[in-house]
Amino acid sequence: MLRRTFLGAVAALALMPAVAVAQGAPNKTFYWISHGSPTDPVWTYFLQGAEKFAADTGVKVNTSFHSNDVPSHQEAIRAAIAAGANGICTTSPGPGTLVDVVNEANRANIPVINFNTKDPAPAWRAYVGVDLKVVGRTWAQYLVDHKLVKKGDFVWMPLEVPGAGYGEEESAGADEVFKPLGITWEIQDASYDQAEAINRMTDYVTANRKKINAVIGLGDLVTGSIKRVWDQAGIAKGEIPVVGWGNSLDTTSEVSEGYVNAGMWQDPLATSYMCLSALMSEASGIPINFDIITGALYEADKAPFYAKIMGGK
Repeated sequence: MLRRTFLGAVAALALMPAVAVAQGAPNKTFYWISHGSPTDPVWTYFLQGAEKFAADTGVKVNTSFHSNDVPSHQEAIRAAIAAGANGICTTSPGPGTLVDVVNEANRANIPVINFNTKDPAPAWRAYVGVDLKVVGRTWAQYLVDHKLVKKGDFVWMPLEVPGAGYGEEESAGADEVFKPLGITWEIQDASYDQAEAINRMTDYVTANRKKINAVIGLGDLVTGSIKRVWDQAGIAKGEIPVVGWGNSLDTTSEVSEGYVNAGMWQDPLATSYMCLSALMSEASGIPINFDIITGALYEADKAPFYAKIMGGK
């Protein structure tokens, strides 16, 4: 397993019910705001981290999802400011979209910490989550170090959300490793609907099988669909090396079975827990002013460990 944890300086959906406040709870209220969808399994794990923090500390944590609806997301932050929140943990629905509302929070002396999706534009107190370029470099370096690709090879990168910015960042990181070695690659838009993603991926691999030397899955849904795609396309497990995101039970199973060589665990539960913990520090007058970068690349030996975290057996 390759483990990378760095510390460095550095409404579409109505507000969900607040997690119950424990006996003797501190008189603090935090807001946890996500651009994601509550039906996305990965976001279930992020939410569980927030719920666990609330249960452990007795802090009231109001949570909401906004399914990439930028105005709804902005209004959720403004509502938290108006309510006198003691702190806000929020993702970014798009580069620069939260600059104004974060400035409003800062003027109200409410700390705002960015998590999951790093956006350098707003004046956050800190960031907690993965560095997407580092993730992309890690995947590419894994393929190179394990001699799964060589000069002149081609890497297919299916992307679960067409045009998603995280895919561009991850592929840019991978290109830092691939370009000097003359390895080429292509992003293929799949779909956030799994059935459609499987169909598009199957069509692509069938049409381009002869030139594909490896796969990097840009998203949990596409990496978790590899076994189904290989079965439909008549490709044996292990025939094409695959790395990618590994935050789903589908992928931990694929890693265990040999369809996927290595998956990237995003630390979703820990990310939420650490973001809220950092808010607790800020609200207590202890400034953070550094980023917490998460992420763990795991192989078959560690797949059961992450499956257990996600509720598998």
